[in-house]
Amino acid sequence: MDGIGGFPHAGASGAAAESAGPPAPAGPADDGDPGDHGDPRDPGGHAEHGERDDEGDGAPEAAGAEPALDRPLPEGVRHRVVAFAAEAFGSFTYQELPVSLRPYARFTPTRRVKYAGTALAAALEHDPAFRQKVAARLRESQAELAGALEGGTPPPAADPLDVAAAAYLLRPPGWAKLVATAGEEAQRADAERADEEALRELAALRAEVEALHEQGRADAARARAELETVRKEGDALHRKLRSALSDVKRAEAAQRRLQVEVEELRSAAAHDKAAADSEARRLRTRLAEAEAVIETGRKAAREGRSIEDVRLRLLLDTVLDAASGLRRELALPPRDTMAVRPADTVDAVAPGAFSARDIATRALSETDPALLDQLLALPQAHLVVDGYNVTKTGYPAMPLEKQRLRLLGGLAALAAQSGAEVTCVFDGADLDMPVLLAPPRGVRVLFSKAGETADELIRRLVRAEPPGRQIVVVSADREVADGVAKAGARPVASTLLLRRLARV
Repeated sequence: MDGIGGFPHAGASGAAAESAGPPAPAGPADDGDPGDHGDPRDPGGHAEHGERDDEGDGAPEAAGAEPALDRPLPEGVRHRVVAFAAEAFGSFTYQELPVSLRPYARFTPTRRVKYAGTALAAALEHDPAFRQKVAARLRESQAELAGALEGGTPPPAADPLDVAAAAYLLRPPGWAKLVATAGEEAQRADAERADEEALRELAALRAEVEALHEQGRADAARARAELETVRKEGDALHRKLRSALSDVKRAEAAQRRLQVEVEELRSAAAHDKAAADSEARRLRTRLAEAEAVIETGRKAAREGRSIEDVRLRLLLDTVLDAASGLRRELALPPRDTMAVRPADTVDAVAPGAFSARDIATRALSETDPALLDQLLALPQAHLVVDGYNVTKTGYPAMPLEKQRLRLLGGLAALAAQSGAEVTCVFDGADLDMPVLLAPPRGVRVLFSKAGETADELIRRLVRAEPPGRQIVVVSADREVADGVAKAGARPVASTLLLRRLARV
């Protein structure tokens, strides 16, 4: 059995019933009355005897009354019974309610059905007095239906579930049959609805299968068309491939012919080179003979033989003519067309190759403020200042805000005097909020971003400038000075800028 009196237990309703306590007893029982025990196979027997004991003035049921239900109430009937009880619940006083239902006294009918359904069902089954009170409310609200049931002629047009629920509460003769008939009607209606749903699903599936067949036929036709297209494209590609193979064979034949021609040209070039070498050897022989003749003429001159001077001159002219012919044959360039002389390849410092930075370094001391003036006087000079490095060197006792204002005021005057571009960089890694600062005219003020130091920002500024521009970086940090020097900038000490600003 799923529940008391044929009512299945629900999770939430059961929990509410348990929290409210055990249901009230059906009524006092007389130990000496054997009828109180009832039939153990009849789950409603004890409730019927209890009903007769509790009703008191009510009319007792006939001795030949129909037996109680031998199966659980149909779900639809159970829901209507609980709904009737939940509606009638609100018309009872707190004392009239069974103990198990008193925690739900302030609930709305909908909440009673949801949370107290099991408790209501148990009370209706085991508390005849409560059931008779609900039945009395049902007689008042649905007098026609109640009268028809008690007269043994249920209205044929009424809802079978309403008839079964009213019969369960009123308990007229034959009520168990009415409840069972309502359950069968409900099952039959559910079965008919399930059949209709199955037929609708079958029709939908058939339509879907037909659509799939149509789609399959369309896909097959499309696939055949695509296959035909692919076959045609394959034939075209085969033809192109055969044509390409023919072109490759022709190209290979042409390549073999070119290789033969190259070999012939190489052989001809080797023959010409051998001939040129032979001619060069012949000319060198003639040159050696001429040198020998010249040497002989020198010896004759020393010996004072005048006739031999004429012969020597003739031989010398011959040698010069031969040398001119050899120069033309070897295609040697004239002396005045040679652009680079051997002396031009020697590495040395030529006059005028010193840079402005070297001249300034040689002319002035590293601590002379005039050195900074000379550097800033160069064309397109850019002065980059490590702000806090300078201020903490010159006036560390002042607050940071006043340090910035004093340095920027001096740099503004220096920018106006020199005309150079001036950028002052401060470390902004520890700033909690933006600095409210109006940069002076002619001075660019930058703060490093979070996670970046002022030194890194200075290096990025130097790398951003084009090669060859004069960049002067003021910082006492040796690491910064070495880094910017490698990048092509001119580092100067912070004390040099402070001395120069002292003259502003």
